[in-house]
Amino acid sequence: MTPALQLSLKAARLYGIVDLGYVSLEDCVGVTLSLLEGGVDILQLRAKGHESRRIAQIAQELVPLCRAGNVPFIVNDFVEIAREVGADGVHLGQEDGKLSDAFAALPAGSLVGRSTHTPAQARAAKEEGASYIGFGPLFPTPTKEGRPGIGLGHVEEVEGVVGAETPVFCIGGIKLENLEQVLVSGASRVVIVSGLLQAPDIREACREVRQHLGR
Repeated sequence: MTPALQLSLKAARLYGIVDLGYVSLEDCVGVTLSLLEGGVDILQLRAKGHESRRIAQIAQELVPLCRAGNVPFIVNDFVEIAREVGADGVHLGQEDGKLSDAFAALPAGSLVGRSTHTPAQARAAKEEGASYIGFGPLFPTPTKEGRPGIGLGHVEEVEGVVGAETPVFCIGGIKLENLEQVLVSGASRVVIVSGLLQAPDIREACREVRQHLGR
C-alpha cells in the first residue's frame, strides 16, 4: 500500500460504512458527509442486492468526498467497481475470492480487507497479506441476519496474534452502549454500522464514539 494509506490505516480507529440496507440512495451523500465530519477514519460503501451500474454511480459520488477529507474509500465486494471509480481498495468476505487476485486487479498500493469470524481465519487473512481484517460479528446484528454473534472471547487473542502487523477492526452489533465492553476485551479499532447510521445525529454519534476510542 502507499505510504499515505499505510499511515491512515495504522492511525485508524473508527471505520464507517454507508450501508444501503440502512441508507436510501438519495441520502448517501448526506450520510457520507456526516460520517466524515464526525470523524470516521475509513469509509466503505456496502450495497448488497443493488446492480453494479448503480453501485458504481454512487461510489463515484462518494470518492471525491473521501478524498477531500483524506479518508480512504473502500468498496465492499466489487473489485471491478473499486478499480473503475478509483477507490482506495476493496473489502472481501470469506467467499469472495483470493486476496492475491484482488491485489493484482487493483492499482499498486491499494487496500484489500478481509472479513474473518474465527482466530484461524484471522491468521489466514494475515498470511494472505490482508491490508486489514474485520473480526466478528461480535454481537448479533441485522446486517448479518441469522448469524449469531461470536462473542468477545477471542478478541484479545486475535489482537495479539494478528494486530501487531495487520490492523484488526472488530465489527458486528457494536454500539455506543456496548463499546466500552468491546474495548475492555482487547479491541482497539471498531466498525460501527447501524449504531451510527440509525443515530438521530450521525455526526454527533461519531464524535461520541471517538471520545471512547481516545481520539
